[in-house]
Amino acid sequence: MLSLVCWSLAISLVINGLMFLVAFRLKSDKLTDASYAITFMVLALYALTRSSSVAYDILGVSMVCLWALRIGGFLLYRVLQSGSDRRFDGMREHFLQFGKFWLGQALTVWVVMLPATLAFSKAETGHKLAVIGIALWCTGFIIESIADFQKYHFAHDPKHKGHWIDSGIWRYSRHPNYFGEIMVWISIYIYAFTALTATERLIGLVSPLFITLLLLFVSGIPILERSADKRWGSVSAYQTYKQHTSILIPLPKNKS
Repeated sequence: MLSLVCWSLAISLVINGLMFLVAFRLKSDKLTDASYAITFMVLALYALTRSSSVAYDILGVSMVCLWALRIGGFLLYRVLQSGSDRRFDGMREHFLQFGKFWLGQALTVWVVMLPATLAFSKAETGHKLAVIGIALWCTGFIIESIADFQKYHFAHDPKHKGHWIDSGIWRYSRHPNYFGEIMVWISIYIYAFTALTATERLIGLVSPLFITLLLLFVSGIPILERSADKRWGSVSAYQTYKQHTSILIPLPKNKS
């Protein structure tokens, strides 16, 4: 187990390190999300090379790769259309500051992939719990995909310029895309659960906890909430939307 985990960390660091050097040299934002997705896929495929490639492992790896292809392709298309990523304004020109982001990205992928890395390297067969994991994964994948699609098209419709999205699935959640992503990684952990030893289950639990805490309290919701408050905090209609709409889980409007 230790060898597998260490090699996965090394692979993640190498991929993101090399991509960082290219991105810094070009002062480009266009490689960050592509590298993120590629690292997930490479780690999943690396785990598969350590297994006997049974259907359980292949299906699990396919779930990770499909998610990575979808989100990586979407984010790459978005940054190509916009030309730059505002997250890196004032950062991409500074080696250490930009490098810290890439290091954090490499470590994030490695941590989030821990249960998948450990489970998909084994000759395991499916269990009833794996079926639950697949169902939850499909739900989370669909929610995240729809949310991204709706927000992108809303933002690029001139008639919505200067307005926050409050239609579609965003009518019931202020951050449904993050809810979908959290569901994806909880479901991967559930899918992997029966293939893991008791110790590996505890280690693997770090994955869904980490991505949930990251999106809820660090790099996801807090940043977007501050940005929205800065833009529309003084608008009474936005305050009404905010007060009556769930922050994460899509729920019926709170009428109270």
